[in-house]
Amino acid sequence: MLKRRDFALLAAASPLAFAGTAAQAATPKDVLVVAKDISDIITVDPGECYEITGGEIVIAAYDPLLRYEPEDVTKIVGGTAQTWSATEDGKEYTFKIRQGMKFASGAPVTADDIAWSMQRGVIIDKTPAFLLNQFGWTKDNVKDLVTAPDANTLHIKLVNGFAPSLVYNVLTSGITSVIEKKVVMAHETNGDMGNGWLKTNYAGSGAFKLLSWKANESVTMEANPHFHLGAPTIKRVVLRHTPEPSSQSLLLQKGDADIAVNLTADQIKPLMSDKSVKVDSYPGAETWYMPMNMADERFKNLKVRQAMKMLVDYDGIANALLKGRVTVWQTFWPAGLFAAIKYNPWKLDVAKAKQLLAEAGYPNGFEVKVLVSAQPPMPDIAQAVQQTMAQGGVKLNLQIVDLKQVLTEYRARKHQMVVINWSPDYFDPHSNADSFAHDDDDSDGAKNHPLAWRNHYYDPDVNKMMAAAAQELNADKRKAAYAALLKKVTDEGPFIIIFQNAFQEALRANVKGYYASVDYDNYRKVTKS
Repeated sequence: MLKRRDFALLAAASPLAFAGTAAQAATPKDVLVVAKDISDIITVDPGECYEITGGEIVIAAYDPLLRYEPEDVTKIVGGTAQTWSATEDGKEYTFKIRQGMKFASGAPVTADDIAWSMQRGVIIDKTPAFLLNQFGWTKDNVKDLVTAPDANTLHIKLVNGFAPSLVYNVLTSGITSVIEKKVVMAHETNGDMGNGWLKTNYAGSGAFKLLSWKANESVTMEANPHFHLGAPTIKRVVLRHTPEPSSQSLLLQKGDADIAVNLTADQIKPLMSDKSVKVDSYPGAETWYMPMNMADERFKNLKVRQAMKMLVDYDGIANALLKGRVTVWQTFWPAGLFAAIKYNPWKLDVAKAKQLLAEAGYPNGFEVKVLVSAQPPMPDIAQAVQQTMAQGGVKLNLQIVDLKQVLTEYRARKHQMVVINWSPDYFDPHSNADSFAHDDDDSDGAKNHPLAWRNHYYDPDVNKMMAAAAQELNADKRKAAYAALLKKVTDEGPFIIIFQNAFQEALRANVKGYYASVDYDNYRKVTKS
């Protein structure tokens, strides 16, 4: 998500057009240019998008039912909803819709558009549909359970009961974004509810209008004058595909980019003394982990899984390789959020790991293929783990490929191991629990494909613990339930959970109001002096 004015039109056509600008060139004051790797974008349809950069675009360009402000993620504020309330049993919810809202096209936003958008998310049944399916919504019943009694009211009914706080958090996710029904349905093909068209086009009401996405080139967005919180000060945002961190750093120093996202620690260090650049850190909520596919006979053995967790130098990687970017954190729910616990039981212990491997029947170790995204710092992490695993007799054969390939194979359960990260869809612990700890149908034909399913982690006790925690209405009891669940998955699950991230990014010194995250609109409050 980046912006420019006169140069922005050129960037949209050819993001490489900036490469030849003068050494002290500066982007226009009302344009923000972000140099980053955008190769993970597969779609920009809010009903389908489930990738990090695509999610950033959806947050910037669409308005969800509810949302967060980055200053305090414990508080939910209204998106398209002005007010909201629930019945005592937590089964029915009423939302009063903001009046006077408009789509970027100028057409009014109605409760019918919102209800249709949420129904559509369930009906087209793409990856994020599970967020709404958990309410008991299906293709057959969602039109009866998600309704618009009038132009200013949205009413929803849940089949499955949950804590209202959980429900409200779910309703901040991108799949609740309002889409202009009339525009999208005009492009429907073979009953796809406009999915084919919306993969690369736009029909929203967010802070920015999506002008174009050119795969592995650029994303260009423009301030939406109709946004209900007011048009952003920055008139255009351009995400310029720059896969190499060294190139990002060079563009930043030359003034051809305002923000560089994927810099390594070695590249950030010299920027600290550059007065034209500032390096900021932002708290993150990503879980960085290495899953082990339990379809592999070796990983079905608990002793093998635990041995693998003892062959990672958590502190060494965090302190030497990724200083400032991560904190060692070994549970699937990040620090700083409701019900998080600090529980880091695993340390590098080669002798103990070799003992467990021998007891499991692998005294000489084994070889494993590991898929690794080319996005920094994933290759560096993989190589560091490769070195310590080798000490225990486990040979990691790293396959460094683009993130799309990693995601494709991982989602299809064709991997042995992966180095990857995960960000919650909303800030309730159920968001991650429902993926790391939920697999009630391990068949290839299962409707939902959470992370546990991807790795064949089928444990009925874990499923019961996850469901009970989600349904508990008492806050203290919910915390205790999640503490037990977090410890069990850390101890026994197929996930080598390594870090929680911090966003450490470099910006031109004149950029103000930027907030790095995949969970907020990073660019709406940006100004340039």
